[in-house]
Amino acid sequence: MSDTKPTLVLVPGAWYHIDTYHKLIAVLEGQGFRCVPVALPSSTTHDPATTFLDDLQAVRRAIVAETDQGRDVVVVVHSYGGLPGHSASKGLTLPRGGGGGGGGDSTTDKHGHVLGFVGLATGFTVTGKTLLDGMGGAPPPLWRIDEETGFAVVQGDARDAFYHDLPEAEGAQWVARLGRQTMRSLREGGEHTYSAWLDVPSWYVVATEDRAAPAFVQRMFVQQAIDAGGEVTVRELPTSHSPMLSMPVETAQIIAEAVAEFVARKG
Repeated sequence: MSDTKPTLVLVPGAWYHIDTYHKLIAVLEGQGFRCVPVALPSSTTHDPATTFLDDLQAVRRAIVAETDQGRDVVVVVHSYGGLPGHSASKGLTLPRGGGGGGGGDSTTDKHGHVLGFVGLATGFTVTGKTLLDGMGGAPPPLWRIDEETGFAVVQGDARDAFYHDLPEAEGAQWVARLGRQTMRSLREGGEHTYSAWLDVPSWYVVATEDRAAPAFVQRMFVQQAIDAGGEVTVRELPTSHSPMLSMPVETAQIIAEAVAEFVARKG
């Protein structure tokens, strides 16, 4: 393995366009990081048949393209992106004590590995459960499932929910960029989900002004993960659901700190 920094694979949330990472990537690339954002098929194909497995496979391809070249990876996940981000890392995480990583098809020493995760206003995937399973089977008030079209539909003021701390015009621009999220990605595919955050450490950014996933809910997710045996370091930023857009410099700094810790732990 070389002394280069791990690659950052960045996974967006439901409905979010890949470009919502562009500010953050600009800062991180300025710090010498290689960044690989992943467009999720469930929000970009506009095909209601697109599944969670399609998202998982897209993220896994991005990770494997790096690890097969001997580069380590840190996976940055936002909101729903935690589900495919964690699940796609099965078997690719850094082995502990010389064993296999993640309980799956462990890689060999010539490969890179997933060293850890950085979560932005997200959850922690539970093996065998879909996003809706984790919500008790029903969507939150923010969105509903349109059975006729096969898509999940944001209700109410999306700018207020996702981008309220951005200038009004910029927030409106990002609302216009929201994709169509398939219903199947959110309520099917539990047989493919995996809690890879139990295999490696995580850092978590609580967005304290989040109106889509309130801070108390995020802190609950973190505590549940810790209670389940996860290792989670928490940082907080006073942002909306989109810290990568409203506070990209501060978000990048937290990611850089997390990566430094992951690399130091690897030794």
